[in-house]
Amino acid sequence: MTAGIGLTVQVHADVHASVRGHGWTSGSTGITLDIAPNTSGQPRTDRVVLRLDRSDWTVRAVVRQGTPGAGTPSLARDTGTTGMWEILLAGVTVPSGAASVTVTRGELYVGARVRPCLSAHRNLHPVRGEMAWETNTGRLVLWDGSTWLVVYEHSGIVSIDSPLSTWTNASASVLEKRNGTVHMRLGSFERKAGNLSGSTMSRLPVLIPAAYRHPTRDQHILAYISGAGLARVIVYSANTDRPGQVWLENYEAVRTNQYVMPGSGVSWVV
Repeated sequence: MTAGIGLTVQVHADVHASVRGHGWTSGSTGITLDIAPNTSGQPRTDRVVLRLDRSDWTVRAVVRQGTPGAGTPSLARDTGTTGMWEILLAGVTVPSGAASVTVTRGELYVGARVRPCLSAHRNLHPVRGEMAWETNTGRLVLWDGSTWLVVYEHSGIVSIDSPLSTWTNASASVLEKRNGTVHMRLGSFERKAGNLSGSTMSRLPVLIPAAYRHPTRDQHILAYISGAGLARVIVYSANTDRPGQVWLENYEAVRTNQYVMPGSGVSWVV
């Protein structure tokens, strides 16, 4: 839609729309709408709308005239089977004494729908921009023309404690997955099976489930050993021979009943 000659606006040809399920078209030549003169001394804002009139169930492009100095007029939104329902096409600014107008487009596009579905049974022929709500996973996904992208997901809190005889989980280890990112907080671990020398790697009592592992990159976390010692903790990625396992290394020594306390959190994408 554009400003026409003088006090008019022009709706382009071959435009199609739907208002509450009722179709409309501007036709092959377009539509010219007149704008009322404004001699009030104040600017006026009109709206061009598509109006569904339930008295005859027709849809027309019309001008809803505003009041000078009073902002934009409201749209008619009568529910039920009587009255009118309007959707916005454009705003029209009419200065006082103007011989022409300024048009600001505001149409809403039909676009693609959001389809509830099961994750294994999405639409086989999606259009670009189509979204699907997976009722079994709680995920919202978007088709970009070649693949489904995750827009929203939340795993909730997932416990990743995996008991071992050599360590005690002194506090819980947990993770959450939100929108393709895993956020993990390791707990603390008490040594229970004898002293460890600094040359020995030791597996900690944690296991990252397969759905939450980084596919190719290990994660490295600084850890504190009670008694003023430091160490490094490795979270192994999915493509290693220790997928999802968490190991302790690079420390001087860990004695029985000492605690290993990793940093507060680490995140990665999946």
